[in-house]
Amino acid sequence: STTANNAPAPTSTSSPSSDRPSPPTSSPQGGGGRVLASPLAKRLAQQGGIDLSGLRGSGPNGRIVKSDIEAALKSPYGRVQQPQESRALTQPSAPQRAPAPFKSLESQGIRPGTYDLVPLDLMRKTIAKRMTESFRDVPHFPLTIDIEIDALLKARGEINKRFGDSGVRISVNDMCIKAAALALKLVPESNASYTPDGIAQHHHADIAVAVAVPHGLIAPIIWQAETKGLAQISHEMADLAKRAKDKKLKPEEYQGGTFSISNMGMLGIKSFASIINEPHGMIMSIGAGDKRPVVRNDALAIATVMSVTVTCDHRVVDGALGAAFLKAFRSFIEDPMAMLL
Repeated sequence: STTANNAPAPTSTSSPSSDRPSPPTSSPQGGGGRVLASPLAKRLAQQGGIDLSGLRGSGPNGRIVKSDIEAALKSPYGRVQQPQESRALTQPSAPQRAPAPFKSLESQGIRPGTYDLVPLDLMRKTIAKRMTESFRDVPHFPLTIDIEIDALLKARGEINKRFGDSGVRISVNDMCIKAAALALKLVPESNASYTPDGIAQHHHADIAVAVAVPHGLIAPIIWQAETKGLAQISHEMADLAKRAKDKKLKPEEYQGGTFSISNMGMLGIKSFASIINEPHGMIMSIGAGDKRPVVRNDALAIATVMSVTVTCDHRVVDGALGAAFLKAFRSFIEDPMAMLL
């Protein structure tokens, strides 16, 4: 059997060593059943999830003191299942709780016969499960930046004009993939995943790119994107997107990755924030570029600007780190020649 924190429970033949709290054979209680404990011990017990009724104090008259709580925190037997009122203090906030049982539409006021029920296929079930788990379990927060893309559009046009006869057709998305990969290498702490044992900092920028397919989406991966030129990224992305829509991708082509990109600019969406694709530490959402007034040298000018949002896993990427990544990404987009170095 196990205790509340999944440590092995002591059997009837085991004898805790002297540095462990004694089992709760007699609780240190005063009149009226009140537990005898110092104010500091009570506070430490509440913070550490210790049930005082399960401890025997070493102070006068069995009073629980600071050293008893410290010993309990070090012991696998110290953290005892707490009463409901104490447990509420240490429970995760509502977004991290298991989802409540689904309520029928009828119980929510939708009349029978007023809708058609489309069965869920495997892809939609998987998307629903993974997105629900991610939004529930990962502390999301978004950061948004506006980026001028006139220089990028000019460079893209020149590349396609010069190399179009060779079959090269670079898209804005291809250039964003390359810029994101280089930014991840420039700010390596942002290319990371959370694990209970530590933060995994990835060696390569493996970029998963969302592709819309019938009844859902899938995110094939450009592996080691920081090592690839724009032409190779463009070729791979076109091939992956086609096979994704034809349902011909292999699992190893869409499972894994270290970072995600979702681009809805071609659909006219100006700005949005995506749900993190675990185990990635961030996902980038790219909006449409449009003409906007900007200020340069205290004078108004017109520029093509796109809004880019990264949704960050706050366990891995805090605000300053996410901002450093976006600053690096913007530097490559606004000076695309730097991507060729």
